[in-house]
Amino acid sequence: MCGIVGYIGKREAYPILIKGLHRLEYRGYDSAGVALLDSKANLHVYKTRGKVVNLENYCKDKNVSGTIGIAHTRWATHGEPSDVNAHPHYSQSETLALIHNGIIENYLSLKQMLERKGYKFVSQTDTEVLVQFIEYIKTENKCSLYEAVHQALSQVIGAYAIGVLEKGNADTLVAARKGSPLIVGIGEAGEYFLGSDASPIVEYTKDVIYLNDEDIVEIRRGVGEIMIKNLSNVVLKPQVQKIRMDLSEIEKGGFAHFMLKEIFEQPKSLMMCMNGRVQSELQEIMLSGIRDNIEKFRNARRILISACGTSWHAALIGKYLIEYYCKIPVEVEVASEFRYRNPVIFEDDVMIAISQSGETADTLAAIELAKEKGTFIYGICNVVGSSVARATHSGTYTHAGPEIGVASTKAFTTQVAVLTMITLLLGKELGTIDRTTYKSLVRELDSIPEKIEKIVAKADEIEEMSKVFTYARNFMYLGRGYNYPVALEGALKLKEISYIHAEGYPAAEMKHGPIALVDEEMPIVVVAPKFKMYDKIVSNVEELKARKGKIIAIVSEGDKNISNIADYVIEIPNTEECLSPLLTVIPLQLLSYYIATAKGRNVDQPRNLAKSVTVE
Repeated sequence: MCGIVGYIGKREAYPILIKGLHRLEYRGYDSAGVALLDSKANLHVYKTRGKVVNLENYCKDKNVSGTIGIAHTRWATHGEPSDVNAHPHYSQSETLALIHNGIIENYLSLKQMLERKGYKFVSQTDTEVLVQFIEYIKTENKCSLYEAVHQALSQVIGAYAIGVLEKGNADTLVAARKGSPLIVGIGEAGEYFLGSDASPIVEYTKDVIYLNDEDIVEIRRGVGEIMIKNLSNVVLKPQVQKIRMDLSEIEKGGFAHFMLKEIFEQPKSLMMCMNGRVQSELQEIMLSGIRDNIEKFRNARRILISACGTSWHAALIGKYLIEYYCKIPVEVEVASEFRYRNPVIFEDDVMIAISQSGETADTLAAIELAKEKGTFIYGICNVVGSSVARATHSGTYTHAGPEIGVASTKAFTTQVAVLTMITLLLGKELGTIDRTTYKSLVRELDSIPEKIEKIVAKADEIEEMSKVFTYARNFMYLGRGYNYPVALEGALKLKEISYIHAEGYPAAEMKHGPIALVDEEMPIVVVAPKFKMYDKIVSNVEELKARKGKIIAIVSEGDKNISNIADYVIEIPNTEECLSPLLTVIPLQLLSYYIATAKGRNVDQPRNLAKSVTVE
C-alpha cells in the first residue's frame, strides 16, 4: 500500500503535494518523492529514502516551482527501500515520470523485452518497467501520452494506481487505476487533485470522482476538462460525489499519536456507527441492507465471513453471535487462504466481506470468487466509495471516521458493532431471538459508548502499569467464548506496534502446550469478565500463578476472585456477554499503546506495516 497525490491548477503544486504526502504517510513511509513540471515544462524528480520530512529537507535547495506535479510515499514491494527504488521513476530518456501503487505481475517479461530493445534499468522495481514500457510505446507509435498509457495498460497484468507526467507537456496529467484506489478531486477554476484517498484532498474540495477499475483519466489544463475512458476505449461520464470528511478528522487534535486519538474516539465512532440504526426509544435495529435482503439470509445454507487481520478477529466474534442468536452455520475465512484453496461455495450461501479500507486485495479477490458462484455478498467497510462497497451487492458502512493509525482500533469495535446489529435484526426477523432478549440487547448496545468512556478515563492507570512490561520479550493472551477473539486481537496489537512477540489462545487450550512457556518472566493477559465460563478461567489463572506467571486480568467491576490472584487488574463495566468484546478490547488497545510508547516505538507507523494490504 502506497500513497499517491497529484495536482494540476493555478497554485504552486509543491506545498499541496508535500502536505498531501504527510496525510498519506500512514499508507507507506519507507521512501517518498515528487515530480514537478516548472514554468518551462522542464521535468524535475526528487526522491529519497525515509519519511516525508526527509524529502522536504532534500528539496530545500531544489527548484520546486510549478503548478503541476505528482508525489508518492512508498511501502516497498519490489525492491528494498532506497533512494533509487523510491518513486517517482523516470523513463530512460527522462521525459516521463510515473508514480505507482500496486504490483505489475508480468513486469519480468516486459523488462526482458525492453532490455532486448536497449533499455537500461537502474532500480529493482516493477514501476520502472512500467514507465519504460510507456515510453517505448510512445516512441514506437508516435502517439500521445494518454494513448501510450492506454496501450501499455492493455498489456499489463496486475494491480495499479498510477499518475504520469511528461516533459514539455505542462498542461496534461494522466492517471489510471485497477485494483488500487484512486480518486480525482475537482477544485476551483479548473484545478484537479489526485489522491489514494480523500485525506490529501479534503482541505481543497469535497467534490470527487471515484475511478473504477480499468479507468484512465486525462486532465488537460488548457481547456479545463477531464476525460475518462476505460481500457475498451469507451468514454465514461464522470460521477461526481461528495466526500464526508472534515479536516479535523485527519489531524491529531492534541493527542501524541493518531492511535491514541482513535482509541479515545471509540465512544464517538460507535455512536456514529449506531446513529439511526440503534433506536433505543423504540428498542429496534434499523439496517436497510439487511431488511431489503432478508430473504437471502432466511434462505441461506450458511454464512461465509471473509476478512484479514483485525477484521478477521471481528469476524470470529460475528460467528459466535450469528450462530448463537440466528441459528445459521457460519464459517470464518482468512481471505488470503480462501481464494487459493478451491473452496466449496454454494449459490444459496451468503458471504459477509469485512475490510476497514474497503481495498484489501485478498478480501476483494474472495468477493469475486464467491460472486462467480452466484453467492450474495454483503459488505462491511468504513470507506464510502471503496472497492468493497462497489463490489458487493449490499452492505453497511461502519462510519468510524478516518483511521490513520496503522494498528486498527475503532475499526474493530465498529465492525463488531455492525455484526451485532446484523445479528439482532436477523434474529428478530428469523424468529430465533425472543422479543424480551432482543429489546434488552438493543438497550444495552446503546449504552456501550458511555461504558467505553469509563474505561478510557482509566488510561493513566493503564499507562503506569504498562511501564512494568517494557522488559518483556513474549506475552500470552487468553480468553474464552466471545473473548477468545479479543485475546487474538490484543496479541496482534502488541506485536504490531511494540515488536514484542505475543500469542493469543483459548484459555482452555493453555494446558495443551502453551503453559510450557510460562515462567516468572512471562506476562499473561487474561480476559476474564464474569460470565458462564468464569469459574473455569479462575482455575486457569490459578494454574498460571502456580508456575509464577505474571497475570494482567481484565475483569468485571466488583470482581473478587481473579482480582485476588492476579498481579494487575483492569476492571470494565458490567454488560451482556455477547457485547463484552466491545469493552474488553479497550484496555488491551491501551496496554499495547503504552508499552510501545514506553519502548520508544513509532506507534502510528510501525516498521514493515502499512494501513491496508492492497497488493498480494
